[in-house]
This record gives sequence, structure tokens and C-alpha cells, in this order.
Amino acid sequence: MRSNILATSVSAALLLAGLASGPANAATPAVAATQNAQTAQQIAELRAQLAALQEQINALQAQNDAQSDVNVSQGQRIDAAETQQKTVDKIAKLVNDTQVTGKMFFDVTNIDQTSRGVKTNASGTGLDVKRFYIGINHKFNDIWSANLTTDFQYVSSLDSAADVFVKKAYLQGKFSDAFVFRAGSADMPWIPYVESLYGYRYVENSLTDRLKFANSADWGLHAGGDIADKRFNYAVSVVNGGGYKNPSRSKSMDVEARVGFMPIDGLVVAAGAYSGELGKETQTVGAQHTANRSDLMVAYAKDKVRLGGEYFRANNWNNVLTPASDKADGYSLWGSLGFGTKGMALFARYDQADISKRLDPTLQDTYYNVGFEFPLTKGIKLATVYKNTHRKNATTTDVKTQEVGVWGEVGF
Repeated sequence: MRSNILATSVSAALLLAGLASGPANAATPAVAATQNAQTAQQIAELRAQLAALQEQINALQAQNDAQSDVNVSQGQRIDAAETQQKTVDKIAKLVNDTQVTGKMFFDVTNIDQTSRGVKTNASGTGLDVKRFYIGINHKFNDIWSANLTTDFQYVSSLDSAADVFVKKAYLQGKFSDAFVFRAGSADMPWIPYVESLYGYRYVENSLTDRLKFANSADWGLHAGGDIADKRFNYAVSVVNGGGYKNPSRSKSMDVEARVGFMPIDGLVVAAGAYSGELGKETQTVGAQHTANRSDLMVAYAKDKVRLGGEYFRANNWNNVLTPASDKADGYSLWGSLGFGTKGMALFARYDQADISKRLDPTLQDTYYNVGFEFPLTKGIKLATVYKNTHRKNATTTDVKTQEVGVWGEVGF
């Protein structure tokens, strides 16, 4: 707009200047006519130049306007890109700080079970998914994190439907290697520690887990850590007592603890203890006894060799609410030897337990397995195994179970 006004003003001034100077210089009519014609021609030329200049100014103005639009559009794109990058950074941080894991135990086997010489309905051939864990672990910072692990179970010979439980759900604070604190449902001190050295959880539970004299996870407060360059370790849990499948509140809480010592690389000596009412005592139901259990393990696990033994002794584990008291004890011996470059191994195990030393002194449980493990690829391993379980007493119980087939573990 300013350029248009400027051009108009210049044109008017030149025109007036030409008209004013023309008559003052005219001596005769002929000369005046000639001068007027020259002046008109000059004005026309000036107007043409001004018109051309105006077109250039208009073009320059349009270019400036277009550049302004480009600048605005580019600024909007930059703002949108920054917003999008912030969103991408948040998603990347969430992904980098969150880990999803999974582990499945399955088998395809034939079971031959008899009770006092008569086959039971547990006999037959089928596929079982014994466990399928999905875990989500999120790290808030270098100290705080949270974990959720679900437990899926379907056993074709026992259950008619799949069961899904929350096995772990805890907030963790790792203040140092020597002190890690968890609140919620988390690993108990004994069973997971034994399993880490035994190495064949996907084939069979450890001794106290198989006989139901311990829980692998429970709801409560948990602490543990490694000391002296991992030569010593400890764990202690104050829990509800009913196990991770039963988070109900009881009158008091139970305690389980473990200490471990590694005198040389690969060799571990550990002791543990448990005391409580197993979540069975409430405000309206009183406990007759306190269940307690003591544990001992010596194991060696290094390179391709695993050797170990576990012993437990329990009092009133199944008699918290009954007037009668009872005792149980047992041991487990295991070993494996790896060979070759593909992780193959031979393994075997033997368990012996007296289930009821006071109420039914002749009741015994004997278990053994032998097997050959062969990994398929990273995260997948299979084992061909033969198992034999025999539970009997002198009068009413005589259950024999033989199982042969393929067991597998899938982990990611």
C-alpha cells in the first residue's frame, strides 16, 4: 500500500512540474505546442517507467508475502515435529524402561498310574501346559521399579479349565546389591533359590514345592541382597502365609528367611527357616499349632556340572488347625553333566520323604527321574525323561505313577 501511494505522488509531482514549466518557457504558439508535446511525451515515458516500477514492487511484495507464508508454514512444521519428537521420546523411554518376559513349561507324555493295583483316571497320553508366565518389569529410575507376572496353568489330567493367577506384583527399591526391598507378591527366599541351582524346574518342582511344604511366592514384604562380592547372600520375607494364589488377610503374618555362603566359586551352602500359621488363623478361627520348617542345601554348579542335595524338616505343616500334631522330613539329591557344544546334558534326581512321621509313620513318598536334555535354539529346550513316583503306607495307600515323554521350556 505504501509503494502505491509513493508511485502516485511521484507521478503527480512530475506532471505538475511539467505543466508548470511548459507555459513559462513558451515564446510563440508554435514553440509552446512543440514544448507541450515534448512534455507530454516525457510524462508518458515517466508514467510507463513508474508502471514498470510498480509491477516490480508488486511482484516483490507478493514474493515477500509468499515467503512469510512459507516461514509461517515452516514454523508450524517445526512445532509439529518438536511435539512429535517429544511423543516419540516418551514412547522410546517407556519401551527402553519396560521389559516383557515369558516362560512356558509344557510336556507331551504318557502316564501310567495305579492306586492299590487299579488304574486311575490320571493315566493316559496328553499334552500339558504346566506353567506359562508373562512378566512385565518397568524401571522408573536406578532405584525404583515394578513387576507384574501372571501365572497360567492347565493340566489336562487334573483341571477342566485353565487357571490364571497373579504370581508376582511388587514395587521394588534396589538401594544397593546388599539391600533390595520388595512390597507385594514376590519370590520367597527358599524355593526360587534352590531352583536356580537345581536347573531343571521345567521337568519337576524342587522337593518342598513338589510335596507342598513351601510356597514359591507370597504376598508381603521382602528383602534380600548379596554381600562381600556375592560370597554371602540373604533373604527374608514377612508374608500373609497362604501363597500367591491366596492373598487373603490372616490374624498374623509368617516369616521365612535364608542365608547362603559360597566358600569357593560354584559351591553354595545355604540354610533356611519358616514359621507361621500359613494364613489359616483368622479372628474367628484359632490356630492349634504353628507350622515351621527348616531347610539345608549344599550344591555345586559350575561350567557343565551340577551336583546338589536338599533336606527339609517340617512340624505341623498340615496340622495348623487340628489338635493332633505331626512331623515330616525328606531329602533330594540331583546331578547333571553337560557335554558337547550345543548344551546337551544328562541328568537324574532322587527324592525320599516321610510325609507323616507321627500320625502315619509308614507313609512315604519316593520319587526319581532320569533324562536327556537337548536345546533346540536359544530360548527353547527339550528333555526326554522317565519319572517314577511311589507313595505308600502300610495299610491304605499305594499309589504308583510312571511317566515318560518329552518336557520343554520356552523362554523369552
